[in-house]
Amino acid sequence: MAGDLPVAVDAMGGDNAPEEIVAGARRAADELGVAVVLVGPPEVLGDAAGLEVIPASEVIGMDDDPAQGVRRKKDSSLVRAAEAVRDGRALAMVSAGNTGATMASALLRMGRLKGVVRPAIATPIPNIGSHPSVLLDAGANAECSAPMLVQFAQMGSAYSTARYGVAEPSVALLSIGEEKSKGSPLVKEAHALLEATSGIRFLGNVEGRDLLRGAADVVVTDGFTGNVALKTLEGALRFLLDQLMAAFGADEDTAKAAEVLLPHLGPLASEFDPENTGGAMLLGVEGVCVISHGSSSARAIVSAVRVAHDVATGGLVGRVAASVAAPL
Repeated sequence: MAGDLPVAVDAMGGDNAPEEIVAGARRAADELGVAVVLVGPPEVLGDAAGLEVIPASEVIGMDDDPAQGVRRKKDSSLVRAAEAVRDGRALAMVSAGNTGATMASALLRMGRLKGVVRPAIATPIPNIGSHPSVLLDAGANAECSAPMLVQFAQMGSAYSTARYGVAEPSVALLSIGEEKSKGSPLVKEAHALLEATSGIRFLGNVEGRDLLRGAADVVVTDGFTGNVALKTLEGALRFLLDQLMAAFGADEDTAKAAEVLLPHLGPLASEFDPENTGGAMLLGVEGVCVISHGSSSARAIVSAVRVAHDVATGGLVGRVAASVAAPL
């Protein structure tokens, strides 16, 4: 049965590979009860802590050209992980490595879902007190057409339902103003198409300031804008956290204040911690592919394996396939 298949983890992906990746895979197997298989050079991995290893003699580095790396390094850990999903040896794949190469591996080895123009990266955006919003595209496609944004809305809605249980996800379009007359030609055209497309609960435009307010279950944009927005949020939140911690250690008075405030701020920080989100999802391919942060620790890999297993066994790919209309 599909649920009995392992999640394939690229043991060589990320800044902390292979030690942290292997440790995370082992923890996922122990704590979650999920089968995990590592992919990488056995001689480099060393003690795999009892996990099965799919041998791979090559590694696509963070600085390698994604497409060329996949084509030239056919025995890389990324390519072998994607092939494991394609061949039915694994339920899903997880990698904290080169994002472009991860996408290329999944697309070239698993294949694109019928009717999908371009796959997109869907990233969860925390929403305090409720489920996260889904932002896509978060970097797969720097240039997009309006019909592509409509498909992103369809796929993002399917993902919101599969992962967060939202029955009828609301959809918004990221723009520079709430009015339908605001935005670039792409945004204006996409707005009109989203309004006219059945099956999408379109709310209209939202601005960047709305991303952390849970203004919509799904927020769609082109990959360039989405990636800039996401990195801006990450940087701003990290800056704010660093400043708070510095203030708390400034003197005896602020240290006392910290004793009172930290128990309340801790859960908030945890909710915004990317280590707990499980990473981004590549939607539109014939398989589940989770893209983790390049600096992922063992804890982040546990989260990624959990998400990969849950959405794969929950039928994510079938939901996404059913959501996409006829080729645009």
